[in-house]
Amino acid sequence: MSMHERISRREFLEKSGAMAGAVAAIPSLVAASGPAEAATLMPHRTLGRTGVSVSILAMGCGSRFLQFPAEQATSVIERAVGLGINYLDTAIDYGNGESETRVGRFLAARRRNVFVATKVPPSARTRDAALREVEASLKRLRTDHVDLLHLHGLGDEADLAKIEAADGALKALYQLREQKVARFIGMTSHSDGAVMAKAIERHDLDCVQMAMNPSRALRFEELALPAANRKNLGVILMKVTGQDKLLGAGKADAASLLRYAWSLPISTAVCGMPKLEFLEANVATAQAFASSLSPADMDRLRRQYAGSTVEMARFFTGHRDDGTWTA
Repeated sequence: MSMHERISRREFLEKSGAMAGAVAAIPSLVAASGPAEAATLMPHRTLGRTGVSVSILAMGCGSRFLQFPAEQATSVIERAVGLGINYLDTAIDYGNGESETRVGRFLAARRRNVFVATKVPPSARTRDAALREVEASLKRLRTDHVDLLHLHGLGDEADLAKIEAADGALKALYQLREQKVARFIGMTSHSDGAVMAKAIERHDLDCVQMAMNPSRALRFEELALPAANRKNLGVILMKVTGQDKLLGAGKADAASLLRYAWSLPISTAVCGMPKLEFLEANVATAQAFASSLSPADMDRLRRQYAGSTVEMARFFTGHRDDGTWTA
């Protein structure tokens, strides 16, 4: 039987040789205070209708993670998990599979108790193409399933129409969720909040990942976030600092932007952290986050970045965090 007609977790295991990695587990090697203590210090939220408890800070494994030398990647993830992060965000587009390969080395030893999200690239908008990409992703990740599978980088109305077509990639996600190759499914976007809101309203998704920060570019916070909340979807926020464009002299610091993110009705915020000191600083901010910013403080940050809205919209519309990587 063709894989494109029916796909199963067992077939993925046999094709990828992932059986040993799927069941093996070793203790975490990091966090001086111990992983159990670190996990209790890290705030968690429920990922919407999934019911899964996730750390409010997620480890972004895109271009910034790929700035670490390959030989350090596993220890960096171990450090993040030891500090209480249980959500790893990767994609084939990050370094043409290099990010998934690095995450896979960690998962081969420690798959349990880590929530792993990956993504079907924008180049695979048909059902068959999406199935092929997922098979390749699981081989790199050394696992038989992912916790969350997104369609990556939803763009304009025409892109949504491709996804929704009779042979569109959305069909593959429904199939993979039914067969438990993906526990949950979703979409990501940093291009158009109105189009994302339509996708949320029309389809049976579990989660969405969206670009939101005080610049409020492209109306994700105004349109797509309420649509997701109405359906109790798990909301993953990305681009907390606008790919660092919202940082610098005269601007808010990363901690303030993270607090803004967590003051929205979201589950977790994905951050790329290219240095261990950034990871540790963001974890400290998360551990200290006790209550949401006041409406006045939220509005103050929005006013501060109102002049960045057009720039952010222009940047995100054509942006692709591909994490270009070379050996």
